[in-house]
Amino acid sequence: MAVDISYVTKAGITAVALIFVALTFRICVVFPCLFRTKLSTKEKLFCAIDYLPKATAQAAIGGLPLAAGVTAGNIILTVAVLPILITAPLGVIGVDASYKNILTEGESA
Repeated sequence: MAVDISYVTKAGITAVALIFVALTFRICVVFPCLFRTKLSTKEKLFCAIDYLPKATAQAAIGGLPLAAGVTAGNIILTVAVLPILITAPLGVIGVDASYKNILTEGESA
């Protein structure tokens, strides 16, 4: 499916804000999930950064409403692709910028 970029303006700031709210929630949930592990706080932080990219389910199903002829199909597809465009670079930049300071070679969990 081709994404019509002009629909990004229709999805607007609300869609982007929702993405950042969801990312904040995802980061906060990582720490309780790793509570009983032997990972250090720095390693848990790295896991949270590593968990930022999001591109699975919404990429697979985002185009279905458009293909089914739903009136808002283009907006739905755009909002499904927008998190990929935002979170993939954030995750790559975050992991690349933090791994040297957070992870140390030779430590075992």
